Amino acid sequence: MGGHHLILGALVDFITGETLADTHDERYRQKIARLLVNVKGYSKADIEPRRKLLVKVEDKKALVPIDFVIRLSGRIGMIIRYGPGSLVTRQRPALAASRLLAPYQIPVAVVTNGEDAEIIAASSSQVISQSLKSIPAKSELLKIVAGAQFRRIPSRQAEMEARILYAYEVDGSCPCDDTICKLG
Repeated sequence: MGGHHLILGALVDFITGETLADTHDERYRQKIARLLVNVKGYSKADIEPRRKLLVKVEDKKALVPIDFVIRLSGRIGMIIRYGPGSLVTRQRPALAASRLLAPYQIPVAVVTNGEDAEIIAASSSQVISQSLKSIPAKSELLKIVAGAQFRRIPSRQAEMEARILYAYEVDGSCPCDDTICKLG
C-alpha cells in the first residue's frame, strides 16, 4: 500500500494473521476487528476482511473493497465499511454494496470512521443506531438474519446500485487512493 497513506511500518492482521502495511486507516480497521471478536462475540471464521466487490458500469469495471463481511447461518448478514471523516457521505455507497455483494439484500450495513458508527437496516435504508457499541453482536445479528427476507435484488436495481457505488467510490475517489482498482 502506498498512495496517500503514511506507512508507519508493518502490522499483523488480527483476523487472518497476514502482514499488512501499518497505516492510520489500517489501525482503525484492526480496532474494529478486535471489537467484533473480543466484544461482539464473532469468531474470526465469521469475518471476511478486505473482500473485493467487482462493480461494472457499462464498459467500466473496478474492484471496491468491503472492509468486513460477516457471514452467519450460511448467508452474509452484515457488511462494515470503514472510511475516515463524515459518516453520512458513506451511507449510500454502503447501501449499494449491501445490494451488490450477494444476490440478495444483506440485512445490515455499517459505516464507521473508527470512532463512531452508523448501523443501517439495509432493506429500509434507515439508520437504526449510532456508535461503535451499537454494532450488532453475534447473538443480535443471528436474530436479524433469522427474521430477514433476503429479498432478491432485481437486475435493474442492481444496475442502478452499481452506478451509485461506482460514482461514489471510483469516480469520486482520490487519484492516489490505491485501495480502489480500476479494471477498465
